[in-house]
Amino acid sequence: MSKMTWRHLLLLLTTLGLLAPGSSFGADGYFLIGYGPRQKALAGAGAADQRDAMALSVNPAGIVGLERQFQLGLTAINGDRGYRTTGFPRVLAPGEVRSGRPWFAVPNSGYVQPIDAVSAWSLSSYANGGINTSYDWGHYHPPLGGPLGGGFAGIDLQQGFLSIGYARRFGTPLGPLTIGVAPTIAIQMINIQGLRPFSSYSANPWEMSDMAYDWSYGGGLRAGALWGVADNFRLGLSASTPMWMSRFEKYSGLIADYGRFDIPAQLQAGLAYDILPNLTVMLDWRHIFFSAVPVLGNPTNPLLPRSLGSKDGPGFDWTDVDSGAIGAEWRYSPTLALRAGYHYASNPLRWRSVTVNVLSPIINRHQASIGFNYAVTRNSAVDFAFVYAFKNSVTGVEWLPAQPGLPFGGPNPFATITPWVDAFEITLGYNYKWDAGDNSWLPTRF
Repeated sequence: MSKMTWRHLLLLLTTLGLLAPGSSFGADGYFLIGYGPRQKALAGAGAADQRDAMALSVNPAGIVGLERQFQLGLTAINGDRGYRTTGFPRVLAPGEVRSGRPWFAVPNSGYVQPIDAVSAWSLSSYANGGINTSYDWGHYHPPLGGPLGGGFAGIDLQQGFLSIGYARRFGTPLGPLTIGVAPTIAIQMINIQGLRPFSSYSANPWEMSDMAYDWSYGGGLRAGALWGVADNFRLGLSASTPMWMSRFEKYSGLIADYGRFDIPAQLQAGLAYDILPNLTVMLDWRHIFFSAVPVLGNPTNPLLPRSLGSKDGPGFDWTDVDSGAIGAEWRYSPTLALRAGYHYASNPLRWRSVTVNVLSPIINRHQASIGFNYAVTRNSAVDFAFVYAFKNSVTGVEWLPAQPGLPFGGPNPFATITPWVDAFEITLGYNYKWDAGDNSWLPTRF
């Protein structure tokens, strides 16, 4: 790399360091529908149509053909979530219980550098929605209050990514084909509280709850392809391996397989059609392999003595998630682009595991979005996106752990539990594009 390129990389790495990942609220399980204001305004569509510096986060092939540019963005998310019970629950505190701390902030940033007319490299940082619940001592459950009898309870999971990618376009008899790859570094942190009453069910009761934050590190690979079927029609495909992570040692007595919490693999496919030269419609599908991660996919029940944290120990009992998105972008004028979208996701929670999932009520289904891009000057533009997740819930029977007289546990026929959630997001972004031939290190023509 040239000295100038290394300076560009150092500048962006410094920016990424300042924008540490924040916890938030998921849509496809705990994955967000998108990682920048354009993706959010299009409700997650766009695997076949990328036009800004966050392209690497959805399809690494999308960076070819973009101008040299960077983007900074910040999403503010308000997630209202909790649970309600009917009948006579024995594991959970009864009533309507609402989680606190509804507001979260999630940053994103990206940089694209063309190499020549058919290749480019890029660097991007982004974050998953994570899991964040916070239940206080109210709605008393013995012996210490809180929803599970261990006082203040909740899970705070945060996951952030740094990807560096390269893509190249090839000419084929069937149209141009672009291939991109993006090795990705992942970092995550977790804090779990309020589960001490379940110590007798842990293989390591000294490292299973109320251990403050623990960190985990790892990575994987993202890759993508973009095929220009015609001048106005494109197909896109992207995939991510699992992010193989180090173990959460402080929670090895709670998280299945002695604290291992890998980040699931995913697939996304999409098409983009230019109805008019300035009007593009996108349609996408995404699949996330939650069930392949033991802590997420292992059955919750039966909960037996010394089973928590063991190799095949109980998990959240999630299924894989499939989602579909449709988005439209109208480039109304050289200075204004208008966007809208709709997103639907399947529910990862099973009715039989709602008891444990009051700690992670990730059950969004329907989301609608709008947004715009406005060019303030020739080089600078601002982005805005608003996403609303309609209220959703799932109801199941409370499930009891093993205990005297009930050695394998079982359903409590006298109680039902209903986790629920609704949310909205507001995202702001700033984009800067260098003029052709401008090799300056810092932006000079705001």
